Amino acid sequence: MKTAVLVFPGSNCDHDAYHALKHVVGVDAEFVWHKRSSLEGFDAVVIPGGFTYGDYLRTGAMANLSPVMGAVRRFAEGGGPVIGICNGFQILLEAGLLPGAMIVNESLRFVCDYVHLLAGADRTPFTRGIAEGTILKVPVAHYQGNYYADERTLSSLEERGQVVFRYCDPEGNVTKAANPNGSARNIAGICNEGGNVLGMMPHPERCAEEAMGSADGRRLFDAMVAWLGERRA
Repeated sequence: MKTAVLVFPGSNCDHDAYHALKHVVGVDAEFVWHKRSSLEGFDAVVIPGGFTYGDYLRTGAMANLSPVMGAVRRFAEGGGPVIGICNGFQILLEAGLLPGAMIVNESLRFVCDYVHLLAGADRTPFTRGIAEGTILKVPVAHYQGNYYADERTLSSLEERGQVVFRYCDPEGNVTKAANPNGSARNIAGICNEGGNVLGMMPHPERCAEEAMGSADGRRLFDAMVAWLGERRA
């Protein structure tokens, strides 16, 4: 069982993801440079956070043009599990693998803090076994994490069960005060129709150990390992 951790010029959360996967969860992980055009031999793909290409043009826009993204599309189309975290989520949106876009936080400020997430869909490889209504404590760190989509798209996401996480308070109430960036309908993470591609702004790889203030992030990677194990059986 091997997981690819993509690396673009400017990535800065790649080592966090690698550490969580290899040293905490215990799965084989390998850095994959963005110029690579094949993901053959990998069972899952992680697109970590960072500032790919500096994000000077539009977050994730340049990374979407990297050769490895063609391989990611083929991997996802084949049903392989893909998770995009923070900048990785933005890249998945730019690549059209997930609907919608990211705009600047409503506060016009960079947000770096722990937030609470209300789990809303357990059909992805990364949330399988995390029951709907579960509350997770996971950190965010971003300036453009304000998820936007038109009303028709938002309604479609909800009707099809593609809203995986919403920002909530510690009691699970989805309120405006609990929304750190102004995201539409408090959305913090969504998946594609197939459920195998997940994008989320919070960082599960930064809270895979209790020493980090929460180990809730590990649940996503453990779920991925269990899902892959069942798929192989």
